[in-house]
Amino acid sequence: MLVYVDDILITGNNADFVQHVISALNKIFPLKDLGELHYFLGIEAKSLSDGKLLLSQSKYASDLLHKLNMQDAKSVKTPLAPGCKFQSAGTEVAEDPRLYRSVVGALQYLTITRPDLAFTVNKLCQYMHRPLQSHWKIVKRVLRYINGTRDHGLLFEKSHNLHLIGYCDSDWASDQDDMRSTSGYCLFLGSNMISWMAKKQQVVSRSSTEAEYRSLAALVAETQWLKSLLTELRLKVTTPPLVWCDNLGAVMLTTNPVMHSKTKHFELDLWFVREKVAKGEIVVKHVPTQFQIADLLTKAPSSNQFLTLRTKLNVHSLSTLSLRGGVRGKTDNTSVG
Repeated sequence: MLVYVDDILITGNNADFVQHVISALNKIFPLKDLGELHYFLGIEAKSLSDGKLLLSQSKYASDLLHKLNMQDAKSVKTPLAPGCKFQSAGTEVAEDPRLYRSVVGALQYLTITRPDLAFTVNKLCQYMHRPLQSHWKIVKRVLRYINGTRDHGLLFEKSHNLHLIGYCDSDWASDQDDMRSTSGYCLFLGSNMISWMAKKQQVVSRSSTEAEYRSLAALVAETQWLKSLLTELRLKVTTPPLVWCDNLGAVMLTTNPVMHSKTKHFELDLWFVREKVAKGEIVVKHVPTQFQIADLLTKAPSSNQFLTLRTKLNVHSLSTLSLRGGVRGKTDNTSVG
């Protein structure tokens, strides 16, 4: 059950029990049952004929574009130009800093169903205090990208397993102002992505291995929390979560019991992951860089690579999915509230 103010979303694998809960609540509170879910807190849910579910924010994106008079803007393939670097100096201050903060804040909410925007929006958020004209140009590029991908969203489908599989990555010393790295990870439950992150690291990493290990530790912490949550929901995860990392040095550190002087400054992360690996609570393996899905959450790749990784993050277009299997259901609001 999900409750937000006076809006309630109830779901389950037993229709009779769901109806029983609604009836029990209705005896205490006046409720209006709106039927099958289609719209909730700005998120649209489209049920596909093959049992899949697409969560998108096309109306929210359209409203944002109309507000800025960019509904007819020419679209681009990626939200960020390949190899684009952010800096806190170099151009004049943005003409309207308040507008910049408002739009970037709105883009943050859009990342709920658009992980392909997570990295770019995270970078833009780092300049809220003093946005430049160059940053505002990037915001406009993001809006042009959104204009061409309004119907894109996060796809969910029935999964035959509840295995937790994660990918972690980092872009070492990518920040031009303070040389801090960017961490990124994505976590799948079966075939569905349920958690992701793109975030600037809080301290400077002295090597690429250290930067990767910090990302790895963040993902391990997330898997442990989700594993605990699934246990509370009475969903047993029998197979240890699997984490894929493309830095061989970081992978080797997870099983190497010897302490080195070069690892003392991130000793807590080091032992945290090692302990989980030693107990068999998590498995860490190496993946070649070309198969690293989390790459999209740490940098701006080429257009072709971006489109490939976007699909692997389960971001799809409603029109493409409709051509494959068709869409059923109505378009009105159908949450319980």
